[in-house]
Amino acid sequence: MPAKVFSCATTGLNCELVQVEVDILGALNPSLSIVGLGDTAIQESKERIRAAFKNCEIPFPRKRKVVNLAPANLRKQGPIYDLPIAIGLLISSELIDNPNLNKIIQESLFVGELSLDGTLRAINGVLAISNFAKEKGFKRIFVPFNNALESSLVPGIETIPVQNLKNLVLHLENKEILPKFLPPNNFQHLLKETKVNLDMKYIKSQEQGKRAIEISAAGGHNLLMNGPPGSGKTLLARTAQSILPELTIDEALEITKIYSVAGLINHDQPLIVERPFRSVHHTASGVSIVGGGRIPGPGEISLSHRGILFLDEFAEFPLHILEYLRQPLEDKLVTIGRASGTLTYPANFILIASMNPCPCGYFTDPEKECICNEQQIKRYQKKISGPLLDRIDLCVEVPRLNYEKLSDTNEAESSKDIKKRIENARNIQLHRFKNDKITLNSEMGPKEIKEYCILDDQTLQILKKAVESMSLSGRSYFRIIKVSRTIADLSNSEKIHSNHLLEALQYRKKDYAYTKSYMN
Repeated sequence: MPAKVFSCATTGLNCELVQVEVDILGALNPSLSIVGLGDTAIQESKERIRAAFKNCEIPFPRKRKVVNLAPANLRKQGPIYDLPIAIGLLISSELIDNPNLNKIIQESLFVGELSLDGTLRAINGVLAISNFAKEKGFKRIFVPFNNALESSLVPGIETIPVQNLKNLVLHLENKEILPKFLPPNNFQHLLKETKVNLDMKYIKSQEQGKRAIEISAAGGHNLLMNGPPGSGKTLLARTAQSILPELTIDEALEITKIYSVAGLINHDQPLIVERPFRSVHHTASGVSIVGGGRIPGPGEISLSHRGILFLDEFAEFPLHILEYLRQPLEDKLVTIGRASGTLTYPANFILIASMNPCPCGYFTDPEKECICNEQQIKRYQKKISGPLLDRIDLCVEVPRLNYEKLSDTNEAESSKDIKKRIENARNIQLHRFKNDKITLNSEMGPKEIKEYCILDDQTLQILKKAVESMSLSGRSYFRIIKVSRTIADLSNSEKIHSNHLLEALQYRKKDYAYTKSYMN
């Protein structure tokens, strides 16, 4: 008899229902045909299923069989259909005896890759699949044993872990029931297990750099650090992770879904409990940073979602790769178009970049002479385009430290204390935007700026003079206001005052003054 088993196709972070239809055509021919736009991995599942049946001592039907993966116009990829195809073959061949089988199948979703001995291997994207199964009203999902903890992160649906095909057959025959996986009662406690490897208190001096990172972390603003080699830019950037607030459970699940689709999950501890910090080398390809490939997957900008993307040696990146960042920095998501379709991944990250002021690195160093000529410095500066600089909210100079500051034994303010201020500022933002679809000041649009960033007459006059003297673009104008709002939040100030705006302006002014240094 024809059989229908439910499975799922993942397209980016989204899923679509796949009906695995199996029928025995009657002729004495052991062939197995799979139709429905399946890729090579799906066509190879024929041999995996044959071997799994043999090694689990299950008779393989000696008749012609056809499998249809519906809808037929949707491309299916990967080996996750091995399990539902095998179950469909068993049902259509009437090899499972249970009067309630049809009800069980209708209420369940099956995914899993079969090995030759019948055991199930872990697959990618289980968190997204389990969430989809819950939304579609399925009561349970059968997954490989190593994916059970990840699947159980989604409440409201039973997760049945399967070790091998034979055990599942016995379960469906109601002979040996597979226990459902019991997840921890609360995953919130896992989010408190973050470890601080670097602490702000050990960074000598560089108060302005640390202040810029604090503002960046509090409001989600992009930051560019400029200074000579060895001044501490990279150390400051890496320490930024220690002052980011703890993830909420919703943010953790959002990040985990991305890592699950990318195949970067630790199956023993699938929940991502720390905000991502992705450091990208300047030789990285555009696909690795933005995402894509033959099967479009998330890139570094999506893997740093809700965390930090660190680009060291910013000016050494190829110009075309840096330009790829312009749309994600503005829209907080990235759209990847391919002939097979278009996928969208979230990319709400904080960009922290560091660079030297010139090829030799010592253009701004007051003690060490720069050996670059004017043309070399101009060419080096032009590697960072104006539109990209316009999307960076904070630009700070990180000077080389002298011996007295390096040898100072006094500890600075700790990451723990700075983190408390940042968490307080973010809580203010959460309360402010509770009726909006945003969470951070950097995400505000014109509507939110008009509502939440009211400036008094004195502050408006300062802003007007700054716009005229610095030739600020419209984007820069609004970004300065958003940074001012974050500085006010860090001061527990309901209103934006002139001192908040002046501090925000100094970060834009250094950016502007430097890029114009040789143009006059």
